[in-house]
Amino acid sequence: MKRKKDRLKTVISFLMAVILATGCSGSTEIVREPQQQSEDSEEIQIGMAFDSFLIERWERDRDIFVSRARDLGASVNVQNANGDVQKQKDQIKYLIDKKMDVIVLVAVDSSALTKEVQEARAAGIKVVAYDRLITDAPLDLYISFDNEMVGKYMADAIIEGLPSGGDVIKINGPSKDNNVLLINKGFDREIRGHGINVFDTYYASEWKGEEAFNYLSENPVKADRADAVMCGNDSLAGQAVKYYSEKRRAGRIPIVGQDADLDACQRIVEGTQTMTVYKSIEQLAKKAAESSVSLAKGNSVAGVTDLKNGDYQVPYLSIAPVMVTKDNIDSVIIDSGFHLREDVYLNER
Repeated sequence: MKRKKDRLKTVISFLMAVILATGCSGSTEIVREPQQQSEDSEEIQIGMAFDSFLIERWERDRDIFVSRARDLGASVNVQNANGDVQKQKDQIKYLIDKKMDVIVLVAVDSSALTKEVQEARAAGIKVVAYDRLITDAPLDLYISFDNEMVGKYMADAIIEGLPSGGDVIKINGPSKDNNVLLINKGFDREIRGHGINVFDTYYASEWKGEEAFNYLSENPVKADRADAVMCGNDSLAGQAVKYYSEKRRAGRIPIVGQDADLDACQRIVEGTQTMTVYKSIEQLAKKAAESSVSLAKGNSVAGVTDLKNGDYQVPYLSIAPVMVTKDNIDSVIIDSGFHLREDVYLNER
């Protein structure tokens, strides 16, 4: 009997020790050591370094890419630089030290990562530029949408809205983003001969929508002169619509953007934003994940063309964008499942 009591005391003492060690708070976090991967493991390791998640679409890109990569037997280490170039450089070095098989980059600054890309490739790591070209660097793949076509579509919508021509303001994303250069190239080429005059250009330094509103508010004479506004994305377009709504001009002045954000689609059906450009993120992210796994296995990527990024010719995989207006928003956005009908038409009930 005494032995049973002694055992019971021992058990009770042990349980009390566990309770005291973990504490009484419900917020205690249990930390487990990660399982060590064996040396002969064949799991592909992909590092994915994002500029930031300020733009609505990037989280969707991340989730689709990671899901598809996992389906293919790869693991993904996601990094977020929060718009800081030096932080992104440090993250790339971290991914190199972690011996990734592939590093996928959404560059903060398209011209600032040459050294880091070279270091990664010297370590035997494949490097993929995702949706933003990295210039003067030896990439294994650049995968993106046709950004010159994006600019062309923006121009087409403004040309249609201003058949007799007119004055246009451009509110671009950061000048360090190479896509901004390509979009402007397509836009400028398309407006030639249509009487469209770009009389002022502004670059939002961090893709923050409020930069568009602040620019227009601080330049009311220019804002009043504008017959149309070309915006680098839907976040900027939304703030331009906000400004012109306060001036009671929203819906009477063509405003264009890109990315097919939900609020942009809502503005299109409401008539305050003229158009957006739908880019199938699912198609891009899945193809990027598949291509990354293929490169990790030592295989080539099908369907590429060569593109000069400064000092190098790099393999380029292009995906076509789609112009979205009030006329085709149902077939392009809703029928594809990109946004739900009840969400797009939320304010039209």
